[in-house]
Amino acid sequence: MRVPPTPYATAYPDAVTSLASELIALGPAALDPEKLAISFGLLGVLAIIFAECGLLVGFFLPGDSLLFAVGLLIAGDRLNQNLIVVAALISVAAIAGNLTGYFIGAKAGPTVFSRPQSRIFKPEYVTRSQEFFDKYGPAALILARFTPIVRTIIPVMAGTSKMNFTRFAIYSSVGGIVWAFSMTTLGYFLGQIEWVQKNLEIITLIIVAVSVIPIIRELRKARTSPDSADADNDVQ
Repeated sequence: MRVPPTPYATAYPDAVTSLASELIALGPAALDPEKLAISFGLLGVLAIIFAECGLLVGFFLPGDSLLFAVGLLIAGDRLNQNLIVVAALISVAAIAGNLTGYFIGAKAGPTVFSRPQSRIFKPEYVTRSQEFFDKYGPAALILARFTPIVRTIIPVMAGTSKMNFTRFAIYSSVGGIVWAFSMTTLGYFLGQIEWVQKNLEIITLIIVAVSVIPIIRELRKARTSPDSADADNDVQ
């Protein structure tokens, strides 16, 4: 099976560039995942994951690094919760966030993306989204879970482009479960290593950097792709 390029980044690079710039400008110190998990507890973590997975305003919130931190804190007995229960609850929050994002896109998307002068919400993104989902389908929804910003935006675009809801819900749920359990479990087992416990900030930076690499790679491809140039010319 052909692995699709990073969802959203290839289809509409300008929007990803704008949002990524804001995320980078924010910096990791502004939203420390360890402090968030300790300060707000499990309910706070679930609320953050819900917003980050479906509400456009939540694109800057930590996702991968937060789940890793939760697993690490559980391993170090700094968060008194059961790992499996927490991962299951995070799965529910992530799936609920995606479904909410889908309905936001279905209801508000046509209005938001009808503004031709908008830099982020360009009308042609809807057409590109439809073509993208038709081409890559389920794999895009699952892989999107592991990419910051894309994870937040793709449910909204799926709703806006009228992707089949049942199909979206099934594969979004699979992606949510795999993402939640893999990231928290990874944090739990690596969290038993003393060096990891003492250097969470470094680990967080590594996770963010690795997560952003696919976006950067696909943005470069999109900028140099003949198809991308043709699409831009057609819009103009």
